[in-house]
Amino acid sequence: MSKAPRATAAQPALTAATIAMGLSAGLYFAFDVSVMPGLDRADDETYASAMNHINEAIENGFFGLVFFGAFLATGVAGGQLQRIGRRTAARWTWAALALYTAAVVLTMKINVPLNKRLAAGRTAAELAELRAKFKNTWVPSNAARTVACTAALICLGRALASSRH
Repeated sequence: MSKAPRATAAQPALTAATIAMGLSAGLYFAFDVSVMPGLDRADDETYASAMNHINEAIENGFFGLVFFGAFLATGVAGGQLQRIGRRTAARWTWAALALYTAAVVLTMKINVPLNKRLAAGRTAAELAELRAKFKNTWVPSNAARTVACTAALICLGRALASSRH
């Protein structure tokens, strides 16, 4: 196999990973800078209701494709890069996978359980208490997801650049 085809073997997966990672970072960033500050201006009932509607709406095929696709494409690209001897690009890709894994763990261990707890609130007193606990943990966790996905996106950009050399 010539060098050119070998060098491009990982490009589709690496490109897909980069796009999915950029979409993930952008989604979390949008929550950081607009959704959560906007909801913070609402009363407790509106805050909880809006978050519940958002959480219901986000459970769709396109989000699932991006959420799981970023993980899968990054892993596939890392394996392909390693196999064709693009070690530097593979290392950047493995770093991206580790960072994205951290974001997924935060999502599953912190954000999703908090979403479910907030959705369970019924009375005004419950909503006020749940909102305070929710916001004080969910918002910093989301900021960490934003940082992790943005750093992963940077790593994938480095992998793309170094995979061609």
